[in-house]
Amino acid sequence: MTHEEHHAAKTLGIGKAIAVLTSGGDAQGKEKALRGRGGGTKIMAGRMAVYCAPQGYQGLVDGGDHHQGGSWGLTSTSSPQGGTVIGSARCKDFRDREGRLRAAHNLVKRGITNLCVIGGDGSLTGADTFRSEWSDLLSDLQKAGKITEEEATKSSYLNIVGLVGSIDNDFCGTDMTIGTDSALHRIIEIVDAITTTAQSHQRTFVLEVMGRHCGYLALVTSLSCGADWVFIPECPPDDDWEEHLCRRLSETRTRGSRLNIIIVAEGAIDKNGKPITSEDIKNLVVKRLGYDTRVTVLGHVQRGGTPSAFDRILGSRMGVEAVMALLEGTPDTPACVVSLSGNQAVRLPLMECVQVVSTDLSPLLTAPSLPLSWSFMNNWEVYKLLAHVRPPVTKGSTHTVAVMNVGAPAAGMNAAVRSTVRIGLIQGNRVLVVHDGFEGLAKGQIEEAGWSYVGGWTGQGGSKLGTKRTLPKKSFEQISANITKFNIQGLVIIGGFEAYTGGLELMEGRKLFDELCIPFVVIPATVSNNVPGSDFSVGADTALNTICTTCDRIKQSAAGTKRRVFIIETMGGYCGYLATMAGLAAGADAAYIFEEPFTIRDLQANVEHLVQKMRTTVKRGLVLRNEKCNENYTTDFIFNLYSEEGKGIFDSRKNVLGHMQQGGSPTPFDRNFATKMGAKAMNWMSGKIKESYRNGRIFANTPDSGCVLGMLHLLPWHRIPKEQWWLKLRPILKILAKYEIDLDTSEHAHLEHISRKRSGETSI
Repeated sequence: MTHEEHHAAKTLGIGKAIAVLTSGGDAQGKEKALRGRGGGTKIMAGRMAVYCAPQGYQGLVDGGDHHQGGSWGLTSTSSPQGGTVIGSARCKDFRDREGRLRAAHNLVKRGITNLCVIGGDGSLTGADTFRSEWSDLLSDLQKAGKITEEEATKSSYLNIVGLVGSIDNDFCGTDMTIGTDSALHRIIEIVDAITTTAQSHQRTFVLEVMGRHCGYLALVTSLSCGADWVFIPECPPDDDWEEHLCRRLSETRTRGSRLNIIIVAEGAIDKNGKPITSEDIKNLVVKRLGYDTRVTVLGHVQRGGTPSAFDRILGSRMGVEAVMALLEGTPDTPACVVSLSGNQAVRLPLMECVQVVSTDLSPLLTAPSLPLSWSFMNNWEVYKLLAHVRPPVTKGSTHTVAVMNVGAPAAGMNAAVRSTVRIGLIQGNRVLVVHDGFEGLAKGQIEEAGWSYVGGWTGQGGSKLGTKRTLPKKSFEQISANITKFNIQGLVIIGGFEAYTGGLELMEGRKLFDELCIPFVVIPATVSNNVPGSDFSVGADTALNTICTTCDRIKQSAAGTKRRVFIIETMGGYCGYLATMAGLAAGADAAYIFEEPFTIRDLQANVEHLVQKMRTTVKRGLVLRNEKCNENYTTDFIFNLYSEEGKGIFDSRKNVLGHMQQGGSPTPFDRNFATKMGAKAMNWMSGKIKESYRNGRIFANTPDSGCVLGMLHLLPWHRIPKEQWWLKLRPILKILAKYEIDLDTSEHAHLEHISRKRSGETSI
């Protein structure tokens, strides 16, 4: 930073005060938003005051001097628990002007001119109303003699920033709301458990999930578990839906399935606006088909539990960004909401977002101008293809496409294969599956896949096809022969860096073998998240959640012994994504990665930081190390260093998580992401095959006929992209770990608008 920027960082926040509250329905991750807010203000220690209002707006109205009993206090936490420690509630008093007048009085008396509200559209609308009335409220308080003219002048304006916490993901302007991903985790855990018992008894299960006006949870759940049918309020079924549903269920059973899963959003309706309840559906199935049918209403279990890694990171990021927005605010700054656009935190005018959120039941699908609907429509179109289309009866195929897994296994690979195979069949193609990657392609380990071949693959971890790291270059002759033998006209490669490298070798091999002149597409799938051209790889989210769950348990083990530091080694090769994001989610004190070189002095500084930490009430430490972050500073070296320097102050323990990060059932994010990537890949493949048809055969030798779904620059010798979006989050990790650092305030996030954001939307 320049001298001026350094001065700005040192003076930012002086004399300001912030109040934060959580309002409305509960959602996992609000706790992390509080922590992120706290982290954003920790860098301003000694320069500003931070308050928390218990029980939402009720805390603003009641005031008081103590943390308990709906009053004021400062809170900070790094625990993995869900919910919110300061409480959340819907406040009737704040809806009346008298209640808002009392809230304004409490804020003015504490010199608070910045308010951070974590809640849904109702909570955020109330905040904007409060801000618009602020001048009049101050005037009334001054006339009543409750505040002085000096106090009114110091508190002449109120800045407001909102964070959207809602499991329904029903707020326009953000790709994901805090709590949605965690709710999906709860739902999928239950669906997976129910699936096993349903198969045993050949039952039909009707699962009701939350979503009065928004069917996002129901829709993504259906995609993630391969449900037979989904009812959502945005798209009422046709008038003859009863016949269609029963036909769909019976066809599924005829193809050999031992269960049926139907997902129902609580707000599901028909085209006449009549509610469609889970009991109605059960009675229909029992009466017409005679199937053994059960209903499970998930209820508030969806709001509870430990937040997912995604929600922990999202809450922390949004909390820090909210504080920065407040600190940069001026009297002319409009109330804004911090939103997620792709991987970036953006600021949008609060009321611009609220005004386009409709609480009537008109379908989102008829309003494609809404930013939320782009993602929603993409999910809906893919689901309809996979679940509502009868598989082709005839084998008269247009083209032959092969699907394979390459590299290390990653959770979600099977979901990508399932989607690719079924979309290919729907398009009339002949789809082949290749076992054991390029090695299997060379040996001819290839078979044709039908609709039922990939049934039930969505929720299974690992690789059903088998996957190896073997590259194709040494086997071009055998591979070319088998491409000809099986008449392969397109190749979908699902895998990590080996899949990417193998694709490059195939491109080079076209110069020697015409048989390799076929289109191919790589779907990134690796826990390392290091495939160029993709911000997210299939499997990375599952690995990240595995690390977070393990860290939670390790930290709990230290609760009884106290004064203990854990050094944990994560996977990732040379890519520090897992170590960084897990560190941010689990509240690590440090995360060592290859992309950010460190020295013995940095290690010593971390040890000294932990020594100071052991003198506080939090007497435990967590340090993450990427497996290849440094050739000499190994996990054993760091463990020995911490053990030696911490003698008499803290004990050290080490854990190498190893291949458990590659296993397990895929998370909802990975299932959904893999399913959509498979559909996207096959759609691209069909178009490219038609484009490459020349003189009665497929001949593709142009650079764009072999691709990853996106492309960035690469450092090939270390198998990592040159630019990593998540590296910008590393300062947040240090802030939340209470390191004294200067935050670079030279880059300011600008207030965007929904119309501008809409122009950049894409389907995936």
